[in-house]
Amino acid sequence: MQGRFKRDGSAPAEQEPRGGTDRGSSPQHAQNPGPAAAGDNSDRAQRPGSTTSSAEPDTAAQPRGPVDTGSRIALRNWRISTRLVSLLALPVVAATSLGGLRIQESMTDMQQLEHMQLLTKMTKQATSLAQALQVERDQSAGPLSNKSKPTDYKVTGPRDKTDRAKNAFLDETDTIGDSEGDESLESIHASISSIASQLGTIRTIRKTAYEEGSPSLNTIDQYSQLITSLLSLSQDMAQATSNPDMIKRTRALAAFSSAKEYASVQRAIIAAALPGGSVKEPHLNQNDRQFGSNALAKESRALTSFKQIYATTGQSAEELMAPLDNGNPEINAGNMYAKRILDTTNGIEGKQVRSYLDWYDQSTIKIKAMETIEATLLSDMEAKARELRQASQRDAIVNGAVIFIVLGVSLVGAFVVARSMIRSLRRLQDTATRVAQDRLPELVKQLSETDPQDVDTSVESVGVHSRDEIGQVAAAFDDVHREAVRLAAEQALLRGNVNAMFTNLSRRSQGLIQRQLSLISELESREADPDQLSSLFKLDHLATRMRRNGENLLVLAGEEPGRRWTRPVPLVDVLRAAASEVEQYERIELSAVPATEVAGRVVNDLVHLLAELLENATSFSSPQTKVKVTGHALPDGRVLVEIHDTGIGLSPEDLAAINERLAQPPTVDVSVSRRMGLFVVGRLSLRHGIRIQLRPSDSGGTTALVMLPVDVAHGGKQPPSKQGPGQQSGAPGGLLAGNGNGAGNAQRAGLGSGPGGP
Repeated sequence: MQGRFKRDGSAPAEQEPRGGTDRGSSPQHAQNPGPAAAGDNSDRAQRPGSTTSSAEPDTAAQPRGPVDTGSRIALRNWRISTRLVSLLALPVVAATSLGGLRIQESMTDMQQLEHMQLLTKMTKQATSLAQALQVERDQSAGPLSNKSKPTDYKVTGPRDKTDRAKNAFLDETDTIGDSEGDESLESIHASISSIASQLGTIRTIRKTAYEEGSPSLNTIDQYSQLITSLLSLSQDMAQATSNPDMIKRTRALAAFSSAKEYASVQRAIIAAALPGGSVKEPHLNQNDRQFGSNALAKESRALTSFKQIYATTGQSAEELMAPLDNGNPEINAGNMYAKRILDTTNGIEGKQVRSYLDWYDQSTIKIKAMETIEATLLSDMEAKARELRQASQRDAIVNGAVIFIVLGVSLVGAFVVARSMIRSLRRLQDTATRVAQDRLPELVKQLSETDPQDVDTSVESVGVHSRDEIGQVAAAFDDVHREAVRLAAEQALLRGNVNAMFTNLSRRSQGLIQRQLSLISELESREADPDQLSSLFKLDHLATRMRRNGENLLVLAGEEPGRRWTRPVPLVDVLRAAASEVEQYERIELSAVPATEVAGRVVNDLVHLLAELLENATSFSSPQTKVKVTGHALPDGRVLVEIHDTGIGLSPEDLAAINERLAQPPTVDVSVSRRMGLFVVGRLSLRHGIRIQLRPSDSGGTTALVMLPVDVAHGGKQPPSKQGPGQQSGAPGGLLAGNGNGAGNAQRAGLGSGPGGP
């Protein structure tokens, strides 16, 4: 039939067979324009007022929004190193606190023992002063009671020694220093200040010492008060320390010093009662005797208390007091003499009367022995205080070293453990990131592009082979990786099988459609009735659309056209062939098409691509408007084809989404099958390096820009030096316009005009 045009051409020798059937089309009579409806392969987003895709639910997986991970300071957001440090912080702080308390306790003990050493020195000076006062009191008792003058050397000598001892004691008190802020030193300073003020009464005591007509106990008691104040420093020593051993020793010293004082009181009472010089008879006052008897009893109780306390220190009191108990007969004789005089009313009379000098010399032996024992106790206390201070200092150093070592080991251990964990976790994280971003996508790409059996699907291990939880997570990740690769391989195999099914179905349907088109063409050539011919044209167009849907299945399966053109085809013929496959082809208007040729290998795919865009433009624009197609040859050799419609246009969001899908076609899924045209256009453009973009039209509607690269636009040759006429005057309107009655002489634009086509 004259005027019939084939997209694939009609000369068999000019085509490259690739296992498919010929693609052809029959001229179709122009139809009365009706309401525009989207075709089966329309992919444009629904426009306002359109009902084309309103019933199609969007089944694509919606991306999840950002997950709320909580506050940055939440426990679950802490780093592993921070958690380890926090985990160790509590026991380390507790251990440090306990160690600090131990050090503080040791420092307190050291301070107390330093006070003990100070008190020991003060006690020694106080004991020396107390001994000097005892000697002064006891040695001056005989002479003054027997009417000797105060200027007698027997009186002045002891008093001078007492003054020197007093000065030495006061000088020693100046070494205490500033006691502000130290309660122990303040207590010591207060006690010493009280003693120093009492020492000022010595002159008054000396003036009235042993006055005639008054009991001797008055003078003795006044001296005793001073001596007791001096000996009370040993009690302050007991209060200045919390060490049990030192407390026992200070109590033992206090008890023994009291016993010595009671023995000295007995010596003074008896010395004051015995005659000497011009006095020949004893004169013991009954009150003095009773006072002395009380001192004798108190001495016995004090010695008993001393023995009990001293025994608790772990040392033998009997061995220490051996010189008093059974070491010297003079001491025993003196004890018996004092007991007889003081416990018996007239014990001082009836026998040969002794002088006070004899008694003083005999009783002094006992006092000297007790002074030796007292000095031993003081020396032991000083040595013990020094030993305890050294032990406390040693404990403080050891505790500090232990705390430092514990802290160091804890920090180093935490660092090593955290570093080990973090290294494993970082390796796991890096491997997981590489797998998720590089390895798995690359593997999936290889599986989708090549035969799955030719792809290495072995999985590289994370490299963390420990037995802890991190190693278990790494092993689990390796399992997940292997399973993902296995599933990807299975999916690729399944996809390959589905593609093969698509290909087989498409090839079979294309064969049937081609036979149907041949039969329709034969019927058209024999039919003269315009009405019947119009019906045949409709059947021809529906069969052509069915053929394009079959070709879409081949594109989905990744197959290429069964036949290709071996020679370049003019661009205007390609545009006409694309327009001839559109139902409303009479609305398409070609203008300013460059005189360039399209490479033969691209012709079928480019016709398919342009047909999809033209079908979309006619479906989503008013039937009373034209769809204009223009072409422009660019200076660099590329050719730009523009398809303009005057519809209501698209929103910027829809345009951006469509352009994204055109630039990067998604993976084949159900949503792709519902918007097949968009996917097919994107796939075909990527196959040949053609760039496609939708833009808003200046006159309303949408403009589709199709950029043909140099190797496509010039038939694989270098671009011409100048552009040809580029326009077939009147061709689009004349060739595509129908008379509205289905006239049999209406021609359709194609790739050739008969057997002599390309």
